[in-house]
Order: sequence, then structure tokens, then C-alpha cells
Amino acid sequence: MRLFKVIAVFIVLLGGAYAASMYYFVDESKSFKIAKEIDYPVDKVFSQFNNLQHFTRWNNFFTSSPTIDIDYYTPYEGQGSSISYVDKKNDTDGEMFIRYQNINKTLRYHLFEDENENPTLVDVKFKPLSPEKTQIIWYVSTPKLSVFRRVENFWTEDRFAENIDKSMTNLKNVLGNKVEKDNRMAAIKYDSLMVEKEDSQLLLGINVSTSNKKETLYKNIVMNYNKVYNYVTMDLGKKDDEFGYPIMITDADNFKDKEVSYFMAIPLSKKFGLTDNNFSFRTINATQNYVMYYKGTYEGRVKAIQQLIQKAKKDEMRFGDIYQTFVERPMEGQEVNMKLSLSVFK
Repeated sequence: MRLFKVIAVFIVLLGGAYAASMYYFVDESKSFKIAKEIDYPVDKVFSQFNNLQHFTRWNNFFTSSPTIDIDYYTPYEGQGSSISYVDKKNDTDGEMFIRYQNINKTLRYHLFEDENENPTLVDVKFKPLSPEKTQIIWYVSTPKLSVFRRVENFWTEDRFAENIDKSMTNLKNVLGNKVEKDNRMAAIKYDSLMVEKEDSQLLLGINVSTSNKKETLYKNIVMNYNKVYNYVTMDLGKKDDEFGYPIMITDADNFKDKEVSYFMAIPLSKKFGLTDNNFSFRTINATQNYVMYYKGTYEGRVKAIQQLIQKAKKDEMRFGDIYQTFVERPMEGQEVNMKLSLSVFK
């Protein structure tokens, strides 16, 4: 009994000494700065930080766990955007918000972890060092910790720095792929008619009928592209590098009609169960196509389509649907960049 009392007193004294040392010698929160450089222009780098769907693709905090589940909330980029995450295997969850942005200059994140009411504050500054090089500076302030948890501050900075090192490697790979894609786009020859063989594709999309009026049609296309994209990325959890360019399938000469029917879709690698009856799968068989790349107003595509049809008639080829592949995602108020493919056969 006496030994038990001695041990109890020792534990109390040890706990008191620990608490006192933490209280007097360890700060209740920690602030630090980490700077890195990356060989890409500031606008390309910034867009990977202010769009949280992009951010979670390369940030090691989110990519390191295969069991993490992330929900994204509108707006999906910029000030006011947010995500929540749960990782049951590692028994952690949290929320992240973008509280402020100054385009290509500054972002402010608030990260709430494991029901902590106080966030980790992260200010990220972007400084162009040259047209092709950017400095990224993280200013981090951790939330206040109780006396008995302050020991965590000894490894917080090292853990954060390690995460940034791994994230920067991932970011360089993502931007490297993006630059390669941009270079391929720069090599496109517009308004030149070509013949291509297209492999079969599996598409997931939505069937639509709408007015063929000038502004109404393109607004409808943008709206339904966003529906498909959000379903694929949000509901199905697919990342941008897991699917192809969006494709719109329609009759070749329906630009003459008062109403247009089309299938707006995104190519996927395999079928799986769908949770929304508005969406369906469609398989495109391998085809031979007459192809033309077009860039300009959406209405201006008609001339290019007519050239493809005239070529098919001249060659005495029968033709089927027209596939409008958006090399750049369709956005309201902006010109389109697309590949027009007319399927042809004898």
C-alpha cells in the first residue's frame, strides 16, 4: 500500500514537472515560415492552390492516404470555397476553407482538424522570380494547445515541412503534365482538314434537348457540361487525369434545326453502378473520322462542320454523327477550342 502511494506521488510530481516545463518553456502555439521555388509561371502555380479540387490532387496531406474521403463545396475555387474530409482508417477528419485571395499573389487558408474549434492559419504568398519561376512562401500559425498537448509543437514544423517537400514533388509532376499538354495544344493546326482513326470509347453523360437559338444553346451546353463534370468528380470521386476531354455528340447537320438534341459526356475507362438516373453510359465504336480543329465563337463552328460534310459528299462517303470534343472546357462568355470529328464510312 505504501509503495502504491509512493508511486502515485511520484507520478503526480512528474506530471506537475511536465506541466510546469510545458507552461513556462513551450509556446502554446507555433508560428513559422517555409519558402520554396518552382520552375513554372505564377499563374499556373496559383491556379493549383486556389482550386481545391486541384489542390487535393497533389497535396501530400490528402494524397498520402488511400482511405481519405473528401467532399467539395461551391464555389469550387477562390474565396469562400471549402472542403471537408474524413479518414476512418487514420481516425482523423477536418475542414478547410479559403478565406481570402488576391489573384496570383496571396491566399489564406483555415484548417480545422479533429473537431478543434481553433484553426491552423496558413497564408501562402506567390512571388514571380522570372516568367518561368515562382517562389511560394507559407506562413503558418498553429492553434493554441493545452499544457499537456504542447509537446506536439516540437514536431509540428518538421511535419509540415516534410509534407510540403512531398507536395512540391507532386505539384511539379502535375504542372509538368499540364505544360506537356499545353505544348501539344500549341502544335494543333486549326482549320486544316485531316483524316483520323478513332478508337472505341466508353462515355458517361446526359441526354439533352434544347433550343437552337444562338445564346441559349451554348449556355445550355456549358450548364450540362458542368453537371457531368461535377457528377464525375464529386459523386464518383474521379480526378481530372482519370478521364478524357468532354465530348458532345449530335447529328451532323442539326445546326439547321430549331431544336437540338445532343449527348454531353466524359470518357471513362470502365463501367460501374450509377446513383443518378439522369446519367447513362454510351459506347462509341472505332470509327474513321474527318477531323478539323476549330477555335472561336461556338456559332462559328458551323462553317467547319459544313466543310467536313462537303468533304464527305465529295468523296462519296456516308456520314454519321458529329463529335465535338472540347480541348478546353466550355465556359460561358468565352470562345471554344474544339476538335470536330465527322464519322464517315462507305
